[in-house]
Amino acid sequence: MTEQQLKNKLDELRALPAETEWAEFKSASRDFHFDSVGKYFSALSNEANLKEKEDGWLIFGVEDKHRTVIGTNYRPSRAHLDSLKSEIANKTTGRITFTEIYELTLPEGRVVMFQIPPAPQGIPVAWEGHYYGRDNEELGALNIQEIETIRSQAKNYDWSAQIVEGATLDDLEPEAIAFARKKYGERSRNADEVAQWDDPTFLNKAYLTKQGKITNAAILLLGKPESKHFIEPAFPLITWVLRDVGNMDLGYEHFFPPFLLATDKLYAKIRNLKYVYLPDNTLFPTEVDMYDPFLIRESLHNCIAHQDYELGRRINVVEFPNELIFTNAGSFIPGSIEKVIELDSPPDRYRNPFLANAMTNLNMIEIRGGGIRKMFTIQRNRFFPMPDYDFSQADSVRVKIFGKILDENYTKLLMNRSDLSLRTVILLDFVQKRKTEWLTDEQVSYLKLEKLVEGRKPKYFVSAMIAQLTDEKARYTRNKAFDKKYYMDLIESFLKQHGSATRKEIDELILDKLPDFMDSKQRFGKIHNILSAMVKKGRIENTGLKSKPKWIFKK
Repeated sequence: MTEQQLKNKLDELRALPAETEWAEFKSASRDFHFDSVGKYFSALSNEANLKEKEDGWLIFGVEDKHRTVIGTNYRPSRAHLDSLKSEIANKTTGRITFTEIYELTLPEGRVVMFQIPPAPQGIPVAWEGHYYGRDNEELGALNIQEIETIRSQAKNYDWSAQIVEGATLDDLEPEAIAFARKKYGERSRNADEVAQWDDPTFLNKAYLTKQGKITNAAILLLGKPESKHFIEPAFPLITWVLRDVGNMDLGYEHFFPPFLLATDKLYAKIRNLKYVYLPDNTLFPTEVDMYDPFLIRESLHNCIAHQDYELGRRINVVEFPNELIFTNAGSFIPGSIEKVIELDSPPDRYRNPFLANAMTNLNMIEIRGGGIRKMFTIQRNRFFPMPDYDFSQADSVRVKIFGKILDENYTKLLMNRSDLSLRTVILLDFVQKRKTEWLTDEQVSYLKLEKLVEGRKPKYFVSAMIAQLTDEKARYTRNKAFDKKYYMDLIESFLKQHGSATRKEIDELILDKLPDFMDSKQRFGKIHNILSAMVKKGRIENTGLKSKPKWIFKK
């Protein structure tokens, strides 16, 4: 742009409304944090895409509130300013960087104008693996809806199907190809014919290559460890970490491609010990593995299939003494576990359809979907807690698999009530894990209608009917309130024996006998109401002060 064109563009931008999301003004009189520049680059690029603008703009040397030019001394050297292009590219999706960086010298001072390209069609721009956006003038995470809006612009775009320029068959691991051929033969039930194909034919038919050309999917599943540079900035790495109950690291190991062979090696690291428990009404123990192998297979292979590799992050598997946690980058496309379990069918779309197709052909993931529902069913049949899916982070999915029984009473319930639907078991699992805040009012109403839970929000507990089936009577008694007469008689007996009692002594007498679902405020309020009722009935009286009562039995 000429100097006059730059002045006109600056005037045009200064006239924009304050809440314009694809343009930002910063004073930056002396300096501006590099990481913040990167975050704004991601946000303004994504917003320019969403608002269908030719560019996003970040302006230094202009005060934001009144758009007054005050001048900036940010990177005064032109060479230092130009180096920002490569510095930003090193940490963004696809090494995207500024279209241009302009300097404009005005009487009021120097202005630096960063011209930012809109995110490519179908590809949101991340900074250091995180997508940024703007709500009015606020910088923050790009929400899931906006991410999917950008991705939907190019429905045919699939990162895993992209051709890897310069890669050849020599960059694939021969052992992995042989193992893939075996698995493909098992899946197709035509191993003899598959054995006759040469490698290029097999790889094309297994959807690992496209017309003999190496794809990102082929590098992930079959690539030699040293071939990972071909798909940068993707970071093809699975890390296994062993931790103790205090969350201290005890050991770790990294696994690079070929992922087809790496998953068995990682599985061998997991300490899948035997777990013993006693079924109801028997003295003979049942012995099972802590983790059903299918749960580990499905969780790990789902991480590989659904990882957002463009975020440049690793897949993590963390092993604790009694649980496994799997984490992969990228939002959960189906939206909710409930939807997946209820539909029990393949998802409408995959993040990496080419990779998912190849993994299906190699028997790594379920061909008809339903893998997640099968995980829940397996845990239910083993009387173990349900898997936990955590979507609290917009750009990652976290799955926890339990390797032990959390509540023996819940386990006995499942043993005695095989008629309960999987949906009901999942809701009761929330009660078991004290996650009743996850229950909707409608779900609570359903459980109460079925007489499965009692209690007050948010502290629900298993009902008396189920308590009888599960030997949970003691726990039920702790939650079920006694009638008011019980507490009155208790206070009266204490006063007869000791002559008088302070409020503190009465609290100590009654508090631990009130139901567990009450909080502290409710408990003290309950005692106050009991004392007030006893005064009205003429059973006790206060001979002390109102602030320091001294209760006595009134004959």
